[in-house]
Amino acid sequence: MQLQGELLTRGSYKRIYRNTFHAAYIIARHEGILALQSGLAPALGYQLCLNGLRLGSYHFAKRFHITLNEKGETSIVKTALASGIAGTMGAIIGSPFYMVKTQLQSQAAKSIAVGYQHHYHSAFDAFRHLWREAGFFGLYRGWYANTPKVFIGSATQLTIFGLVTDFLKPFETFKDKPLLMTFVAALISGCCLSVVMQPFDVLAVRLYNQGTDRTGKGMYYNGLFDGLYKIFRVEGVLGLYKGIFPTLMRSTPHVILCQVFYEKLSQTYDALR
Repeated sequence: MQLQGELLTRGSYKRIYRNTFHAAYIIARHEGILALQSGLAPALGYQLCLNGLRLGSYHFAKRFHITLNEKGETSIVKTALASGIAGTMGAIIGSPFYMVKTQLQSQAAKSIAVGYQHHYHSAFDAFRHLWREAGFFGLYRGWYANTPKVFIGSATQLTIFGLVTDFLKPFETFKDKPLLMTFVAALISGCCLSVVMQPFDVLAVRLYNQGTDRTGKGMYYNGLFDGLYKIFRVEGVLGLYKGIFPTLMRSTPHVILCQVFYEKLSQTYDALR
């Protein structure tokens, strides 16, 4: 949905996907139910790189009071910087996985295709093609596209998570229920993450998915600012928020599961020490 009507004004193109559920139905009808899981393997690889470093660094910093103030509460500046930098490093390391995931997920049957089509047969075929085309730099083409998205998203999510956790601690309901407190804090921070990150997510998807010419230059966008300017100029503010509902449906449960599982594993680890 983020690629539908790329650099086209509203009303000047045919809307193949009317909404999230209609898109899921159309994809399943034309390509089968498994097409909804396209790009799963590189997506898992990307999340391993991103959240392995991001969440691990955040909880490590929190355990040693690096992100806390003198009162032992969440420091907005320290937490935002620590989580933003850790998230950015994870995003850079996992950039090849994210690019392949994006390009595989954008592929579709000709009758329902939107955006540039790469025609890969599998994730392995995509990695092999990118390596043959430009080697190491081919795998890391557009790595910068994800950095503002992840820095802002990670800083927002983990800072709000920490602030909400601090706010809920005094309430009797949460004193003996750390998992419930983690769930509520993750739910709120996940929603905030989706709203703040969405314009940068659209930009990242567009930059990663665009085709390149013989010199390796992007066919539609020349970089972050050029992409942001073109999308805003042609599609308006709403163009930067295309696909916000599926992002909420994806990111919020993802954040909740990551934080709750991490909290449970942390409790188990502390009990076994």
